[in-house]
Amino acid sequence: MSAVTTPPTTDHHRTEPAPRRDAGQTKAAILRAARYLLARHAQADITLRTVAERAGVSPPLILKYFGNKDALFARVMSFEEDADALLDAPVDGLGRHMVRHLLTGQTERGADPVLRIVFAPFQGDQGDIMRANFRTQVSDRLTARLTGPDPGLRAELAVGTLLGLGVMYGIARGTHLREATIDDIVDRYAPTVQALLTP
Repeated sequence: MSAVTTPPTTDHHRTEPAPRRDAGQTKAAILRAARYLLARHAQADITLRTVAERAGVSPPLILKYFGNKDALFARVMSFEEDADALLDAPVDGLGRHMVRHLLTGQTERGADPVLRIVFAPFQGDQGDIMRANFRTQVSDRLTARLTGPDPGLRAELAVGTLLGLGVMYGIARGTHLREATIDDIVDRYAPTVQALLTP
C-alpha cells in the first residue's frame, strides 16, 4: 500500500493581511491633527480632508470615530480628559505633577494639555466656547481642590504660570529651556506653581 502524498501548496498568490489599525491610536492621531490645525487656523477654515491628511487617515475614518466635523472639534475644544490627567495628583505634590505632565505631553505625546487655550482669540464664537470650557474644566476644578484664602485667584495664577512655561517651551521654543532636562525644569519651576497651590 503506497503512502498518499499531497501536492505542495503554493503561497505565491496569498498576501499577508495588513496590520490592524489600533482604534485608540487612530483617534489620538486625529485629535492631535485637529488640535494642531486649530492652533493655526479658524475652525471654519479647516476641512475634514485637511485633518485626515495630517493624521494619515481617510476622511471617512474621522466620520466613523467622531460622527462629523462639529463633534470632532467639540472634543478638541473640551479640556475634560486633559484636566483629568493634569490634576491627577494630591494637592501637596500637584505642582510637580502639573509641570512634568505639561512637559512630557509636549516631548513624548506631541500634545499639550492646556496650551490650545492660547489660540482661542483666533476662533471667533468658538473661542468663547473654548474659554468657557477652560474655566469650568480646568480652573474651576483646580479651585475646588484648594483650601485656604482666595482659592480661585490662586488656581488661575497657578494655571497661568503653567501656561507661561508651555508657551516658552512649546511655542517660543526657548533654546536654554529646551536644552535642559525635564527633571531640571521640574525641580526649578514646580516650586513656583506649588507655592500658589499650598495655602
